[in-house]
Amino acid sequence: MPRPRQALLSRDRIIEVAAALIDAEGLAALSTRRLAAELGVRGPSLYNHFATKDEILDAVADSITSQVDITVFATDDWRVALRRWGRSYREALAAHPHIVPFLAQGPGRRPPALAMADAVYGALVDAGWPAARATHIGAMMRYFVAGSALGSFARGFVEDPQLYAEQYPHLTQAHRLAEHQQSVDEGAFVLGLDALIDGLSHLYESVVGPLPPLPADTDPYYSKNLH
Repeated sequence: MPRPRQALLSRDRIIEVAAALIDAEGLAALSTRRLAAELGVRGPSLYNHFATKDEILDAVADSITSQVDITVFATDDWRVALRRWGRSYREALAAHPHIVPFLAQGPGRRPPALAMADAVYGALVDAGWPAARATHIGAMMRYFVAGSALGSFARGFVEDPQLYAEQYPHLTQAHRLAEHQQSVDEGAFVLGLDALIDGLSHLYESVVGPLPPLPADTDPYYSKNLH
């Protein structure tokens, strides 16, 4: 029998299907047996590309982290870079919330995650932040972004106006939050991000020294840009 023109499996195909499985059913759904079934191959075939399930998870994590823009740290003021990186980071994680707990464990030996940590820390130290503070800021941003990507505040309220009207007089419009999930979640994230960077800017001036003004098109205050 002639050999197929294309291999039945590739690393990229395994990563793609593993990510889709995690997105659909969560981390617990991923096993080499289940993944092989989704790919239509026998389990041992996976071991030609990955030695363990953990290696597959690392590869999926790499594929997601690689989508985050860290080039901003080489070109922009640290305040602008943190904001643009934070939004890019959240966008990548929010598209794959089920793997966030795995990513939150830390970079381990994963190159894209280590490159991101290096870019953030290096830019902050180069900007004058003390090393310990730079570490704290990088960790704080990861906590904030990962937490915002794990779930939706707006989806946490049931669509039952009577429930709130009878027992919670300040939540009489809470049943409508689900209708506005995207604007609530995005608005809360951007507000929090601006508040964090505003606070860091004040801390910088007390710890390091005066900050230069930002260009007009990078105004950090989201409230000034509301339509």
